[in-house]
Amino acid sequence: MRPRLDDTDLLILKLMQQDGRMTNVELAQRLGMSPPPALRRVKALEEAGVITGYRALIDQKKLGFEVSFFAFVHLASQAGPDLDAFTAHVRGMDMVRRCWTLSGDMDFMLACVAPDMKAFQGFVAEMTALPNVRNVRTALALDRVKDEGDAPV
Repeated sequence: MRPRLDDTDLLILKLMQQDGRMTNVELAQRLGMSPPPALRRVKALEEAGVITGYRALIDQKKLGFEVSFFAFVHLASQAGPDLDAFTAHVRGMDMVRRCWTLSGDMDFMLACVAPDMKAFQGFVAEMTALPNVRNVRTALALDRVKDEGDAPV
């Protein structure tokens, strides 16, 4: 069930997506309220599962990951055990940063990073060799045009 969110809740979410390290005092100031009610609202959003966690945003290139790419995977079988085996394998692959199941022609879309083209090619070879993988299509990311939080608020 979708929780009821008022304008203040939505503003909290917008501000926290922009800067998750904002202190509660700064958040309260931007909301025009004192810190205790601001903190209560954030805690309520966490308890309701609207805020699911916090992460640091990292410049992948500074860690040596020069290549960003997407992989679109089509499986030969979508039976439960086959899907489970594939997703278990993907969860263990460090270069896969995000993965979605899809409707349509492809079964999965993976957002990935690699240190270089050789590692990218190795990734593609590994994916295509997996049991039950019919084919893998990839697209290299040339430039990041927009990078917002997960939900428009």
